[in-house]
Amino acid sequence: MKLHHHTETAAAFFRSPIGRRVGMLGVATAAIVGVAVGPAAAANPSAPEKAPATVSWATGTPATSAPVAAHAPAVKPLSAPAKHAPAKRTPAVKVPSTRALLPTAVHGAQASFKPTAAQKRNAAAIVKAGMDLKLPPRAMVMAVACSLQESSLHNYGNLGNRNDHDSLGLFQQRPSSGWGSPAQVTNAHHAAQSFMKRLVKIHNWQHMPLTRAVQKVQVSAFPQAYAKWEKFAASLVAGAYAADASHAAAQAAHAASAVPAPGK
Repeated sequence: MKLHHHTETAAAFFRSPIGRRVGMLGVATAAIVGVAVGPAAAANPSAPEKAPATVSWATGTPATSAPVAAHAPAVKPLSAPAKHAPAKRTPAVKVPSTRALLPTAVHGAQASFKPTAAQKRNAAAIVKAGMDLKLPPRAMVMAVACSLQESSLHNYGNLGNRNDHDSLGLFQQRPSSGWGSPAQVTNAHHAAQSFMKRLVKIHNWQHMPLTRAVQKVQVSAFPQAYAKWEKFAASLVAGAYAADASHAAAQAAHAASAVPAPGK
């Protein structure tokens, strides 16, 4: 009963004019305290905030996280492992098939001999000239067969009285007939490309008998003389390709061995 009496007395007091003034004074005081506390908290951002309580899904009991610092140090990311640059791959060189070298039937007796190192180098120079022009191996076979007949794969200069007019080089090309200067026709790469550039302009040259196609370029007094060198020329072209393939494989193996293993 006393509790009820005090409650009614307090209610009557706050309904009185003096009680209403005291209530308004309390609200104003709370507002002033709130305004003062707010800026103070903003002025001290480094103070750790207490994390709200969370409930563990495993136990169902409250679990409070540790305070989080406002200025936590940045975490340095782990550096990515060093990547080793892959070794450059040398383009594969494939030896042409017999069909690519000899697409048509070979007629007549065939000739051959054991070539010297210089003759092999000259045959390889002719093959390289054809590769640079991006021509098929058949063009190289025709060019090598032509050189076998004209000079036996020797890059002849001026032979004086033994010269056939002003014929020079692997193909015995004549500067006076528009094949180039003496220096040009005795340059194996230039001479071979000059021959093959004229060869590929002949209609259907790839399907002609070798001796006929070569004759249209050379205009020789002995048009059938080139035929006997066809198989030997094909073997020299294949040998040049094989040497290039072996060299490319050696380069690739060396490049692979030079690349450090990952993590070293």
